[in-house]
Amino acid sequence: MDTDQIKKASLGKWESIAPEVRPGSIKNEDGTLKPFYLTRKFALFEDNGFELVINNLGDPYAKVCVAIISIRGHVQWRGDHPIAAGAQKVDFTADEEYTLTPMIQPFADVLNKFTKGFNEWKIGETQSILGKAFPPFGLAEGQLFKEYDLIYINNGMMFWGARNIDGRGFDKEENRPTNLQIPMVRQK
Repeated sequence: MDTDQIKKASLGKWESIAPEVRPGSIKNEDGTLKPFYLTRKFALFEDNGFELVINNLGDPYAKVCVAIISIRGHVQWRGDHPIAAGAQKVDFTADEEYTLTPMIQPFADVLNKFTKGFNEWKIGETQSILGKAFPPFGLAEGQLFKEYDLIYINNGMMFWGARNIDGRGFDKEENRPTNLQIPMVRQK
């Protein structure tokens, strides 16, 4: 498929098949990275706008939701990615919405210790972090969240890039993923 065909095939709503695991950015006492569990719901629109809702989970069976992250913004298509024929480099920029909702008290407590300029973090209450200094996510004042990623469509599934095993984010071109992650399937 060429870029236009891939864009068209990517339109619509997608969701995780099952809870996913990624290397987190926090280390265990032995220096290994703590796992990060999540599910994703993603929608891509004809104007290259997107919506992404991530349920951050406390366990691999999705029994405990730690937080809900909601992002809206735009995708920029950057051309072929060498991982597979038809894969495309894409940049996701959260330029419309970036919100966080703590779902358990221990996470709300952490947020209350390490963030400034927000209302008190409470379970089930959403706050915008768009363009604000937010140390837990490594964001500086005025900075928009952006990821250098990829999209690959195969057999009705949408793949993005697998997280770097050393915990690096996709915050620069040189950190763009080189492997495929667990796919999402089209929502009905």
